[in-house]
Amino acid sequence: MYTDFITRIKNAQDAGKSFLKAPYTKMDRFVAEVLERKGFFKKVEVKGRKPKKVIKIVLNSSHPIRGFKFLSKPSRRIYKGCDELKPVKGGHGLLVVSTSQGIMSGSEARKKKIGGQILFKIW
Repeated sequence: MYTDFITRIKNAQDAGKSFLKAPYTKMDRFVAEVLERKGFFKKVEVKGRKPKKVIKIVLNSSHPIRGFKFLSKPSRRIYKGCDELKPVKGGHGLLVVSTSQGIMSGSEARKKKIGGQILFKIW
């Protein structure tokens, strides 16, 4: 689940690691790709075969993750339309949304005029 994935990344950065290997899931891969496009990671690659597949992430020390907040939970899912997707921390953060066209940032969803489930915000 992406909650464990984001927590692993934050802990690795706090420990001063330069890269991280995490168990592979499709959702984690899509979340990592969004964060890579926005400059939180230098490189994301999938390694291995089916039973032991991992995601290798090269962390970006010049743009570290300072904090995050999970908004949707399994017990309470939060959905927003494209008009309700607001910038995080005055544009310095990132809102990650699961839409019908895949996982994307809040700004990408606004441009495409689609809403969806709000997963988390990160800054």
